[in-house]
Amino acid sequence: MWWQDLLWGLWNGLTAWIVLIVHALGLWSGFPFYNLARRGNWYDFGFLLGAGSPLLGAIGARRKRGSASRRS
Repeated sequence: MWWQDLLWGLWNGLTAWIVLIVHALGLWSGFPFYNLARRGNWYDFGFLLGAGSPLLGAIGARRKRGSASRRS
């Protein structure tokens, strides 16, 4: 089902940052960074949303903090 692929992609995207760091340290080689068995449009969309969400949250927080200091 499309929504299962979307949710799995979102979950794998959110955890991708942790898995990437662990892979860089040479640990957890049995856990893939990207699930090739689930690849497809909905999985890819969810993965991109999940992987980009920490970056988008940091950008939004920076803008909000910057605009508050200009008002003072």
